[in-house]
Amino acid sequence: MEQPKLTSTENALYHDTALIVLDVQKAMDNPCWNAKNNPGYADVIAKLLAAFRAAKLPIIHIRHEEANPASSFYVNGPGQPFKDEVTPLDGETIIAKQQNCAFVGTPLEQYLRDRGIKRLIFTGVVIHNSMDVTIRMAHCLGFENWLPLDATTAIDVTDANGKRFDAQTVFDLYAAVLASEYCSLTQSTDVIANLSA
Repeated sequence: MEQPKLTSTENALYHDTALIVLDVQKAMDNPCWNAKNNPGYADVIAKLLAAFRAAKLPIIHIRHEEANPASSFYVNGPGQPFKDEVTPLDGETIIAKQQNCAFVGTPLEQYLRDRGIKRLIFTGVVIHNSMDVTIRMAHCLGFENWLPLDATTAIDVTDANGKRFDAQTVFDLYAAVLASEYCSLTQSTDVIANLSA
């Protein structure tokens, strides 16, 4: 399936576009998140961050703060800091969330509305959890959503009966479902090329 590209004038990235970096924290280095289908996702996000910074476009870092001490994202645990590759710079917006969806119980929607942001470029982890629910909600709220597939990832999933779905299968299925209604799929190179145009 050919993916739409962010290269035409009608899709140009202007001041109403923001980069969302979702849950890219050191928690993702925990062994429970191994077997990623796209282990280089954070390096890709770093390139997108550099491009958005150069273009002086908004960047929003979302940090997950889990109350459960058993979680790799536990608020007082070693997984809380952002991964080194995507550490926010001074002045960049950081929004904490306690639910999978970045819009629930946070000021994210109001922040976007106040600044006239209408188009969201989603990056982060993982496509079948927080990325999925946040993109769906963004769609319901009327935002235009783009997902660079090389800037996210999935891990293996095992169902209640013990059947295992490998990370690539999970990734491909969720990407297809999201693209069917909730966002457009692209690649980071297309996003960066458009910023540089």
